[in-house]
Amino acid sequence: MKKSIPVYDIQNFSAYKNDGILVSRFGYYSQQHQHLHSAHRHSFYHLVFFTKGTGKQQIDFRTFDVKPNLIYFMIPGQVHSWNFESEPDGYLINFSASYFSSLLLKQEYLDKFSFFSGKPEEQVLVLDTSTSEKLVTIFEEILREGNTETPINDDLVKVLLLRLLIEVARATDLQNKEDINPYNHTILRNFQQLIEKNYTQLRLPKQYAELLYITPNHLNALCNDFLGNSAGKLIRDRIILEAKRLLINLDLRVVEIAEKLNFEDQSYFVKFFKKYEGTTPDRFRKQYITTPYGTE
Repeated sequence: MKKSIPVYDIQNFSAYKNDGILVSRFGYYSQQHQHLHSAHRHSFYHLVFFTKGTGKQQIDFRTFDVKPNLIYFMIPGQVHSWNFESEPDGYLINFSASYFSSLLLKQEYLDKFSFFSGKPEEQVLVLDTSTSEKLVTIFEEILREGNTETPINDDLVKVLLLRLLIEVARATDLQNKEDINPYNHTILRNFQQLIEKNYTQLRLPKQYAELLYITPNHLNALCNDFLGNSAGKLIRDRIILEAKRLLINLDLRVVEIAEKLNFEDQSYFVKFFKKYEGTTPDRFRKQYITTPYGTE
């Protein structure tokens, strides 16, 4: 049994026109990379659209069904695994975090899509037949572009990929409320980005509110109104998620994980984890190892 969860870079896969992107039919990709069926992490963006197949998959310890017309999206750093019951097929695209940098002036452009939020419940979507047919056409065009002998200039592929993302967002009504309330959207986006950068150091909503130049009550109200959770819960959820990601690395002792997450001592970390997760870190680790698809 592997003791640590592997992390794969875009360079670990064969290039498609450009080192920053891989496009493939999913059936072929799945057969060629059997090791990816077990839990692993990516350092790149990743999306899969299934046209056939059944089974289960996990994204950050949340379990989802695999079925035709389902598409899922992942951001760098998330933990993922598959467990297929019947042979899958469809399309897959991996692309680096810098892939669109030469095309888009707004580096945070992808943040406008809720399916790149890093929240599993927003990343797995079942599409209607009409949208699925549109996506198949786009995927096939991207694959054809990869087979051309033209010089390595894949701006057309970038445009097609952006069109694909927009078509999914339109069909599922998942584009955020930036156009409706850009001020609130900007505050919430900045808050989420601050959590990502500081969750091991800053634990209190008032610390983030100070960085955002708003009151803690204002921050909490925005989080409850637009995200359905308090500011404190969003911070705690990020700490718990990272704890889970570290716990499935068997090379790390619980005391080392507590240190990485900046807890005063192991005892405090264990109490924190049990309070919000309902089980101890050791029990979570054992449960995940024995029944990786039994946890939600």
